[in-house]
Amino acid sequence: MQTIDAFCHKLASYLPHTQVQQVRRAYYYSEQAHDGQTRRSGEPYVTHPLAVAGILAEQKLDHHSLIAALLHDVIEDTGISKNALAEQFGETVADLVDGVSKLTQIEFTSKAEAQAENFQKMAMAMTKDIRVILVKLADRLHNMRTLGVLKPEKRRRIARETLEIYAPIANRLGMNSLRMEFQNLGFHAMYPMRAARIAAAVRAARGHRKEVVNKIEENIK
Repeated sequence: MQTIDAFCHKLASYLPHTQVQQVRRAYYYSEQAHDGQTRRSGEPYVTHPLAVAGILAEQKLDHHSLIAALLHDVIEDTGISKNALAEQFGETVADLVDGVSKLTQIEFTSKAEAQAENFQKMAMAMTKDIRVILVKLADRLHNMRTLGVLKPEKRRRIARETLEIYAPIANRLGMNSLRMEFQNLGFHAMYPMRAARIAAAVRAARGHRKEVVNKIEENIK
């Protein structure tokens, strides 16, 4: 589990010290706001927004995006308002967090498969700042990476939603590696036995290929 100190150390490689300190302050704000809340795994809830921010940091996103990632569930899950966030971290961050919260609310009315395309159109249309979508995609990616603690039925529901909604959005934005991870994780959650067989077949094929390469290498020598 990543710590805030380790995270800030990574940020220092591309962000100025003052911005890194703002990100650190947002972490402690989020930690206090989510005090007493835990994830299904039993971990403190703040580990989730920190992981989401970590995903965005891998893409070298700006400090406003990282702060919004750390605070993305504050409006939705705590009593803290958008105005309170604006006072603490500025209008830009408050707008980003509010935008993510609104996307989450739309998600609640978009479970049916027939609504997936409509959700994509609404999400793109309503988002004035593309960073809102990026935070939401990172949020969903971390949730997909930690699906194992959920019951099978809920895992399949979230996986189907990811395949129908989030993978296509990532594809539209040209984020191919993210799309592929969504699809791989979604397939494993939807069809675990098929995924296991495919993985075994891939391992076998790679092993055979290695033997062939070794034989060619020996012959060349």
